Amino acid sequence: MVRVKRGNVLRKRHKKVLARAKGFYGGAKLIFKMAKPATGRAKLYATRDRRARKREFRSLWVVRIHAALLPYGVSYSRFINLLSKSGVRLNRKSLAQVALTDPPAFEYIVRQLTGQTVAQ
Repeated sequence: MVRVKRGNVLRKRHKKVLARAKGFYGGAKLIFKMAKPATGRAKLYATRDRRARKREFRSLWVVRIHAALLPYGVSYSRFINLLSKSGVRLNRKSLAQVALTDPPAFEYIVRQLTGQTVAQ
């Protein structure tokens, strides 16, 4: 049987894992045996946290909208209910942005939905 030399293949595989471990702490960036499980964990955390980031941003938007609604005496749940009933197609992200950057426009939206008179 012919002898198989696989030095190049092994070196390429090791280099690929070590390149992914760049920036890791201690031996995890230098030693293949430590870098391999560390990169696996990093991949797992990255996937998990990409999904978690979406939840965190949605809760941030909800908190911002709620804080912007406090001066008008309207609860968040009532405001969202009025939005959906009136057919306004603004999502939480854009509502939070409007509340943060353009308070008069947000006030106008709130007043229109709740039927309160708009202060001039």
